[in-house]
Amino acid sequence: MTLHVTATQPATGLGSGPDSGPVTATRPAAGPVPVTAPRDNTARRAELAAFLRSRRERITPEQVGLPRGARRRTPGLRREEVAHLGAVGVTWYTWLEQARDIHVSPQVLDAVARALLLDRAERSHLFALAGAVDPTPGRECTTVTPALRQVLRQLEPFPTVLQNSRFDILAYNSTYSRLMCDLDALPEEDRNCMWLAFTHPEWRASVVDLDATMRVMAAKFRASMAEHVAEPAWKALVARLTEASPEFREIWAQHEVLRPVSAVKVFRHPRVGVLQLSATSLWTGPNPGPKLLSYTPVDETSRERLEQLAELTALAAG
Repeated sequence: MTLHVTATQPATGLGSGPDSGPVTATRPAAGPVPVTAPRDNTARRAELAAFLRSRRERITPEQVGLPRGARRRTPGLRREEVAHLGAVGVTWYTWLEQARDIHVSPQVLDAVARALLLDRAERSHLFALAGAVDPTPGRECTTVTPALRQVLRQLEPFPTVLQNSRFDILAYNSTYSRLMCDLDALPEEDRNCMWLAFTHPEWRASVVDLDATMRVMAAKFRASMAEHVAEPAWKALVARLTEASPEFREIWAQHEVLRPVSAVKVFRHPRVGVLQLSATSLWTGPNPGPKLLSYTPVDETSRERLEQLAELTALAAG
């Protein structure tokens, strides 16, 4: 795939300029149009330009499914790659990084935020620097409220976790933290159930029917991804799994889909033994809000062993 820097214009509705032909360096009227602004906006534009560059340079091509290539010298992504990922004009994005005095629509900023994999705080910072109102400030409900944390604690000793539709682990109670591995010891970027199921030895060893579990999880993930197929964070996770796991590559190539269903799951814990648990999912907000997933024992033996696990976890916490 060849990306051209100077010939791309923003799609209809993504900016205030017209959709006509290429932009030239000597006559920018066909692209974003500079406007006169108060002097105090200069510092904000410079800060916005520096912020965009810093976010672009921290992302590797592999994170967003792009080939690195032998001649790459730019740290992170190139400007034209960010524009391509966000489906916005290269000229628009380049002028933003040059601190040019242009008007950019919230739709362009939204696309740039997605392309740069910005989290909620970074996204808010981007819109504030651009002097724009975020059109979807609460669409990705990833905030774990104090009330939800209290629910997690109150459900002890039942292992309970809060996940989003991408299987990111947002919060969990102490029993869940030691059910399959020591979650507290993992870096935050690895706290994703898909990633752990395909790559983490201790997590994988705890699942009795690992092959079936991986296939079901991949099918559920693909079904959920249908609504997010163009989003960089989802593509980045697939690329990361594809590179790390031959099993994932094989399963993903089969294009199986499955909607979430309740099921009994069997875990093998090294300290307390086999646990048979019934999984129950509760959505805590409007789609795509986070999901509360709780495991309850299906027999008295599993109940007793869950209580033992909770006691062991409490002792380890001191």
